[in-house]
Amino acid sequence: MEIKIWTCDNYSIFKVGIERLYDIANFVVIQNYTHHTSASLPIRAKNEIEDIYKEELSFSKNSTYFIVRDKEGKLIGSIRVFKWDRHTLMPMQKIFQISPLEKVDSTEATSFWHIGRFAIDPSPRFSTVTLFKQLMALAMAPILQEEDSYMIAETDSHLLRVMNSLGIETRQIGNPQIYLASETIPVCSSKKGLTKFYQRCYHLLAAS
Repeated sequence: MEIKIWTCDNYSIFKVGIERLYDIANFVVIQNYTHHTSASLPIRAKNEIEDIYKEELSFSKNSTYFIVRDKEGKLIGSIRVFKWDRHTLMPMQKIFQISPLEKVDSTEATSFWHIGRFAIDPSPRFSTVTLFKQLMALAMAPILQEEDSYMIAETDSHLLRVMNSLGIETRQIGNPQIYLASETIPVCSSKKGLTKFYQRCYHLLAAS
């Protein structure tokens, strides 16, 4: 399933189903190593792709996936938002051994949304910053529909600086670790911390 939800001269954004999960896992791993190391793809990358694919399958019931294709059909971007059921083991728990329930003041009514599998191929000749804003706005939309909600994520340190500079208010909730070749930081953001960014950027998804 690929449902086109936005398009322009250079690329189109699609909402996709689980049949694209392996493609997303493969794309995310390759982009991370391409961005953060000059060495060739390590042998372990194949196992990392398989691990991410299986992990995403376990999340798929409560997840929404978006991918971006250029005008030739090449995959150039991805993101996923997942509503946590408080039981499924998340990347944050696996990588950092921490739970949002221990780090965020919450009640039984608080909802937690994990944003992950974000990647953009930097080679296309268009604004990757605009594409970043579009993908983040799509992922944030269901979070902002909740009354009491938090975004949680494991974010590359460089991307985190970009997020903060663009007005996404985050709070670090654990120590950095190296994951997929880059320094990765666990963060959270309240609904309030996401709202200003969303209000400034949602218009980028207006009808094309």
